[in-house]
Amino acid sequence: MKFKGSQKNNHSGPPKILILGAKGMLGSDLQKVFAQENIITWGKEEADITVKEDLQNKLELISPDIVINAAAYTDVDRAEKETEKAKMINGEALNYLAEICYNLDSVLVHYSTDYVFSGKKEEGYLEEEEPDPLSVYGQSKALGEKNIINSNLEKYYIIRTAWLFGPSVKILKKNFVNTILRLAQERTSLKVVDDQHGSPTYSLDLAGITKEILEKKFEAGIYHFTNQEEVTWYSFAQEIICQAQKNGILEKKNIKVRPCSSREFPRPAPRPAFSILKNTKLPLPRTWQEALKDYFHSAF
Repeated sequence: MKFKGSQKNNHSGPPKILILGAKGMLGSDLQKVFAQENIITWGKEEADITVKEDLQNKLELISPDIVINAAAYTDVDRAEKETEKAKMINGEALNYLAEICYNLDSVLVHYSTDYVFSGKKEEGYLEEEEPDPLSVYGQSKALGEKNIINSNLEKYYIIRTAWLFGPSVKILKKNFVNTILRLAQERTSLKVVDDQHGSPTYSLDLAGITKEILEKKFEAGIYHFTNQEEVTWYSFAQEIICQAQKNGILEKKNIKVRPCSSREFPRPAPRPAFSILKNTKLPLPRTWQEALKDYFHSAF
């Protein structure tokens, strides 16, 4: 199914784009990429996506042509305890949002995760494969996907991504790159898990492909987007330190990065061992190493 248009046909001018979760890591880069467009940016203070009536009233007032939902519950480990909260924000709220977008004839863009898969397939996952999440967080994101797909809404994009890094926006612990930099400043030895495989994603590149999808009016459905090349958290950490030292962000001291297993670093939420998202529908992006280099040049 091709979109007949990426905006409503009842007015002229550029489409009105609402960005939800605009103050987060991805939301900040979406604001940069869409800066020249007709955008409205809301954080959780402006709109709580879990309160249907309030959300509906606010969206009806502005009647956006496109809604980009970057709002999410992202604390993977805390979700194991805050199950209902995670499932409400990442799952049930998408029932409301899809219904409202359908009634307003708006396009919905929503972001999902590699954690919707168990990670048992070493070769990775295609877009059409059925989710089989291990964690509460993964279950909540899979529920959000299901609620969009099962709604009446036809004009939607679900973009699965993984290992996101970008502007810290006061949440350093949510950004693996900045966390490694901080630890490397404090210590001379780090242990990082080496049995979880995936592909990092630069949030600016994810924001960029979002704009391309909308401008080129890709078919509705599920997409996978990460930067190219597979890596483990251990190897990712090594490259972060190497590039940071080359760019003068980190002192050139001997920092030992040691590999360890997930068993040595237990977490409340189970992680998929292999969560490579195969991209068969979108233009191939640059490698994560190239993206990391760009991040260091632009953010520090």
